[in-house]
Amino acid sequence: MMTNLKQFQKPFLFLMVLLVFSCKSSEEYDVLILNGTVYDGKGGEPILTDIAVKDSMIVALGDLSSEKALKIIDASGLAVSPGFIDMHTHIEPIMELNDCKSHVTQGVTTALGGPDGSSPYPLKPYMDSLMQKGIGMNVGYLVGHNTVRRNIMGLENRAPTEEELKAMEAEIDSAMKDGAFGISTGLKYLPGAFSKVDEVIALSKVASSYGGIYTSHLREEGLGLFDAVAEAIQISEDASIPVVLTHHKAIGKPMWGKSSRTLAMVDSARAKGLNIKMDQYPYAASYTSISVLIPSWARAGGQEAFVERINNPVLRDSIKNGIVFNILNDRGGSDLDRVQFGKVEWAPELEGKTLKYWCEENGLEPSVENGADMVIKAQLNGGAGCVFHAMAEEDVENIMQHPFTMIGSDGRLTKPGIGHPHPRGYGTFPRVLGHFVREKKILTLSEAIRKMTSMPAESLELTDRGLIQEGMKADITIFNPETVIDKATFEKPHQYSVGIEYVLVNGGLAVDNGEFKDIKSGIVIKKQ
Repeated sequence: MMTNLKQFQKPFLFLMVLLVFSCKSSEEYDVLILNGTVYDGKGGEPILTDIAVKDSMIVALGDLSSEKALKIIDASGLAVSPGFIDMHTHIEPIMELNDCKSHVTQGVTTALGGPDGSSPYPLKPYMDSLMQKGIGMNVGYLVGHNTVRRNIMGLENRAPTEEELKAMEAEIDSAMKDGAFGISTGLKYLPGAFSKVDEVIALSKVASSYGGIYTSHLREEGLGLFDAVAEAIQISEDASIPVVLTHHKAIGKPMWGKSSRTLAMVDSARAKGLNIKMDQYPYAASYTSISVLIPSWARAGGQEAFVERINNPVLRDSIKNGIVFNILNDRGGSDLDRVQFGKVEWAPELEGKTLKYWCEENGLEPSVENGADMVIKAQLNGGAGCVFHAMAEEDVENIMQHPFTMIGSDGRLTKPGIGHPHPRGYGTFPRVLGHFVREKKILTLSEAIRKMTSMPAESLELTDRGLIQEGMKADITIFNPETVIDKATFEKPHQYSVGIEYVLVNGGLAVDNGEFKDIKSGIVIKKQ
């Protein structure tokens, strides 16, 4: 009898185990994305398939219609893409704006900070604090050349001594050990503008020794653009480092249409075996400090030194002539109406207005000379952020179509009520998808997604992001290709984009059916 009972128990136990595992299987996924048109990020044709997410990872693809999950997303009619990776982001306000809403609602799941030569320093305590605070998207950092130079040399307009160069190299080395993805330069800005190429090469070699990259706000983006691109290519070759020409553009009327030459230079360098890429935002206007119109020598030593030079009639005349030149030939776009105030702490009523308006408001004829005087006045008051409408749409499209151009917003984390920002802070990625893909057909949707996902992931050597495939982190953006579009404009920039329906950051649902969720599922990513 006992033998018969044991014989009965064995199949019974087997059935119980099978039932337990069957029940477990039916609830094993956190998120199921069903019926979506899936773009894997590589640039090929999409496929209709389902995706399963568990514990922040993509764990299955295929027909999963019979499976169960805590959250099921019906992606019928929607495009399913890897989460967008922003190669150039001003995330300086992230301690206050740590939900990262202005970026996450664009479909961005990872952003690279520390651009244009400026970064937090030292990196490790800053990144540790950020991780403890919680963030809405993944972030990584570059170490800024301008930051390091300022730490060691202040705003001195000279070459570093041997000891100073070693001190800068040590700071780059420390940042790379802390997990920086490379070095950024802002050779148009202070104090980077005072550096020579041999200094930049020496520091880039340190980043290169850790497998880092070099991103550069070029020394010039106007009349000196070709020489500046050549300098970046030289740095790539001499420092053995991958280079990204960041927010690549051709500034000023004399340079309109000249992007074809810079792209040919990139092609030539790549043919020699150099790893040269670009990133770009999809607008014909830039944003930076109004001080970019002022000759760099005039601001050496800081604001106090600038004031002293302005009080010297001879030097003031030289400074004014330099500003006039830059208004006519560089970011001024040869028209005071092309310089639009963004952030003006000392006169917020000017935000959104133009330099022409400010002249007329002060009873001045809107001449270039009077505009230059007002630029000096603005700088004496503490400066201002400005939008410069000084690029040609032809160049924007030309650069965008190059196979080695990635998308980078150059946008600053923002929220409604903070100044008058460039609309790229809210709309970069939806603008590419809606305006340049759907409306203008400048890119195919597959190629646009590649420029936003796998190409930046490869550039940063992120082996677990940038693709839709099993074993990758569940950074996923789901959007409606028929409706996705930016809403932010230069007149009314504080408007979130539409058509981004779902965003998963490390498997957490940060946008659900078009509604932003402040879940802060992002992490700080460090270079391995």
